[in-house]
Amino acid sequence: MDTITLAGTLESKLAAVKGAGFGQIMLAARDIVGHPQGIDAAVAVVRASGLRVTGFQVLRDFEGLVGHLHDYKVDIGKQMIMMAQALGAKVLLACSSTSEHASGDKKAIVRDLRKLAMLALPHGIKVAYEGLSWGRHINEVHTAWDAVEEADFPNLGVGIDSYHIFATNTALELLDDIDPGKIYLVQLSDFMWQETPTPQERMETARHFRVFPGEGVHSQALAMLVRKLDLLGYRGDYSFEVFNDDYQQLPLPYVAQRAQASALWLAEEVLQRTVPLPGAMRLRSAA
Repeated sequence: MDTITLAGTLESKLAAVKGAGFGQIMLAARDIVGHPQGIDAAVAVVRASGLRVTGFQVLRDFEGLVGHLHDYKVDIGKQMIMMAQALGAKVLLACSSTSEHASGDKKAIVRDLRKLAMLALPHGIKVAYEGLSWGRHINEVHTAWDAVEEADFPNLGVGIDSYHIFATNTALELLDDIDPGKIYLVQLSDFMWQETPTPQERMETARHFRVFPGEGVHSQALAMLVRKLDLLGYRGDYSFEVFNDDYQQLPLPYVAQRAQASALWLAEEVLQRTVPLPGAMRLRSAA
């Protein structure tokens, strides 16, 4: 699960996730820096939870900037990397730029991605670069992969988010060209309508109206995506990237139970085998 789905304190979020049988957590920076006792206390809470940290998010608008804007983002990136290391997160998620100040020059994008990965390398952090469906220059998974492939750095890979694939109607065949060993994170979610034709609609839906896999109208497409990744040889982590205003107003155990049902659907109905989710046997027993 991902802390962005849940309301409440960091402690209550971690307890609800663990109580639902999950063994991993995707952390948002605001949960760490917003802890009333400070960052060190937040890190201690996460480590005491026993949950493995799937990744840390999110660094935005890093690539394609120049001058003081570039220097500013480098400083932000360094801080995100240090927090990820403190939390034991092995992956930092970086989203494609939406800034009107960012250049679309491919060489500039590749240069900056390589620099970010170089900053993360001494700390044992991988950088997962994700193409936002409303990104200014890179807004699909295959164009994000093109930049990552050209950058050719050992700890730089891609993050794949099912929402953005569905929002842009990206053909799944385009995933065939991606090295599965360079997919560092897969984030899953669905939504309740078929089309998001404009960047503004994609943004609004993504930030407010996502639902868990199996709850929306793209269940068949999501099942095809997960099976596709499995056949390609992806064996990494899956995370539920569910921004939903309604879930933010509901009791934590209720939302976590919905996530639990989604995990079971993925494991037993989609892949027809146990995906590598700690606690999966306990989930089946509870069901």
